[in-house]
Amino acid sequence: MDRREFLDKTARAALAAPLLAQSVRAGEAAGGARSRRIPKAVKFGMVEGDASVTEKFRLLARLGFDGVEMDSPSQLDEDTILRARDATGFTIHGVVDSVHWRRPFSDPSPEVRAEGRRALEIAIRQSARFGGTSVLVVPAVVNAEVSYDAAWERSMAEIRRVLPLAAEKKIRILFENVWNHFLLSPLEAARWVDEFESPWVGWYLDVGNVVNFGWPEQWIRILGARIGKIDVKGFSRKKRDAEGLWKGFAVKIGDGDCGWPAVRTALDEIGYDGWATAEVSGGGAKRLADVAARMDRVLGRA
Repeated sequence: MDRREFLDKTARAALAAPLLAQSVRAGEAAGGARSRRIPKAVKFGMVEGDASVTEKFRLLARLGFDGVEMDSPSQLDEDTILRARDATGFTIHGVVDSVHWRRPFSDPSPEVRAEGRRALEIAIRQSARFGGTSVLVVPAVVNAEVSYDAAWERSMAEIRRVLPLAAEKKIRILFENVWNHFLLSPLEAARWVDEFESPWVGWYLDVGNVVNFGWPEQWIRILGARIGKIDVKGFSRKKRDAEGLWKGFAVKIGDGDCGWPAVRTALDEIGYDGWATAEVSGGGAKRLADVAARMDRVLGRA
């Protein structure tokens, strides 16, 4: 695909995506918005301390979490994780690709891209073995050395090579919106997912990450059924403007500018029934209990 074709497709997708979002909203309006008890989870790395995997799973269950998301590949032994899951009955709903930043699918080096692809294949297999349904993936990174269109073409080609395995294992590859200078609008994100023409790709919406440059409820309505799961955190535009970009995250879940009532309304409108996973600083039982309570409030579970 040359540059002219790339720009032409982007323009046409930008026109088509709002129509799709409108049809999703119209379908929901006909059936009425539905309130859901969204299951809540944490990233496993948020559980601090020297306890075993089994003990950590039991702690999360006692605190009211419904599941957990693991890193993959990781230093933890697969069998140890499986024994902890089986001993506690705790759900591992998916994994996070732990290599996608260091070995991006958009890298100029074919060898680096191949390493990233192999890591994603490991993550898909581990998620399936754990009983999960997804792998969270950063699709590409744009920088001074990697142009936007090159990132698009390279990463799409690499991810397409993994789709047969995702289909075989029944694991969805879910792309997260992060500050990677790529897929900067919900219209473009929708087009990205649609170009794969596969049910095994979708979107992992990070509600807090959106707030720096947009409004989460708008992303939700445009992406619609493409959203497979969501990440939960807080972000404050006021702190960002006064103290610096990364200080925007220095607020607890429910504080800041995520606009959770509007987010919940938008999730209901698209019929969302996936997982919500906290991605914030962790700690021991007291800290995690506060995270659980705050998640209940913002998700309308309290």
